[in-house]
Amino acid sequence: MITREMTIGAILRKYPETLPVFERYRLDCYECQIADIEELGHGAQVHHLDVDALLAELNRVAKGS
Repeated sequence: MITREMTIGAILRKYPETLPVFERYRLDCYECQIADIEELGHGAQVHHLDVDALLAELNRVAKGS
């Protein structure tokens, strides 16, 4: 399960199939060095995203739905 406390880098390493979700939300932090230290919740806040909607979609994709 993906949580807001996980780093973006950790999410992408464990669930590479979530990359299109990050791209759709224009959350391109995965391309920079901060991906390994920035928590998803913080990245979503900085980019003014609905973290709950993002989490729901990421978890849906990670579960293979």
